[in-house]
Amino acid sequence: MKNLLGVDIGGTKCAVTYGRGADGKLDILDKERFATTSCQETIANLIGALHTVMERNGLRAQDVYGMGISCGGPLDSRSGVVMSPPNLPGWDNIPIVKLLSEATGVRAGLHNDANACALAEWTFGAGKGTRNMAFLTFGTGLGAGLILDGKLYAGTNDNAGELGHIRLASFGPVGYGKAGSFEGFCSGGGIRQLAQSAIKEKLQMGGIVPWCPDVEKVTAKDVAEAMAGGDALAKEIFTTSARYLGIGLSVLIDIINPERIVIGSIYTRNEGMMRPIMWDVIQKEALPLAAKVCEVVPAALGEAIGDYAALSIAYNL
Repeated sequence: MKNLLGVDIGGTKCAVTYGRGADGKLDILDKERFATTSCQETIANLIGALHTVMERNGLRAQDVYGMGISCGGPLDSRSGVVMSPPNLPGWDNIPIVKLLSEATGVRAGLHNDANACALAEWTFGAGKGTRNMAFLTFGTGLGAGLILDGKLYAGTNDNAGELGHIRLASFGPVGYGKAGSFEGFCSGGGIRQLAQSAIKEKLQMGGIVPWCPDVEKVTAKDVAEAMAGGDALAKEIFTTSARYLGIGLSVLIDIINPERIVIGSIYTRNEGMMRPIMWDVIQKEALPLAAKVCEVVPAALGEAIGDYAALSIAYNL
């Protein structure tokens, strides 16, 4: 069994986790959480939490296989430096791997949160046993991570897998700062934009949308709940998202020829409706031989993926 430490650095909260893993299985044994504040205070709190968790569980540095650090990008995974993420003001070229390793005596690795989640699903979740896999977050935004030939592929400067930035249409909802992008059609924010346009059009034509009293406050969750209740407009909105998911995945399948694509969050909760539409597009758009060997499955780790993500970096050091 490998003793593992995980550090999850988020814009509003951070966590330090201790787990033990072996043979594709992971037990999460302890966790410390606290709010993200200023850069220096947060780093001090991370070091304090690491010492607390190690002492509480009788861990010496030599007892720990490794430490994984998951953080929003941009960052440099090779040098272990966090490079001014938009959700972490003040974190400008912070050598986080060096700081936490020197403070604990434990070797560490750093990856952005989407890549860390890909490692988690590949090591412990729905991607287990594959050599070529892609993971898509499909949550608030569309992040992705790639496992190619049995290892994480981060690209030349940690920008591989930014599928959300691909433009799928000349016009459409805005995601990743680009209208008609993959993220625009396949994310919580994108589905909200699709809903607002569809609802406004229906209202302008004299129709009513009983499940949406305030078009400016509608969410992807509202649309999903209305669809589950049989609402035709809500189903139309999700149909659009599912169709563009199929288009985007067809591009991915043709380029990297994966054996499995794992999709989280919104897709996982609405797979029954989205999958047939998505798969029909893939059958028409992707290369037949590549599509034949690729399966698309929902993520397995659910809400626990954040805990698994940082520990998976450590496990794969």
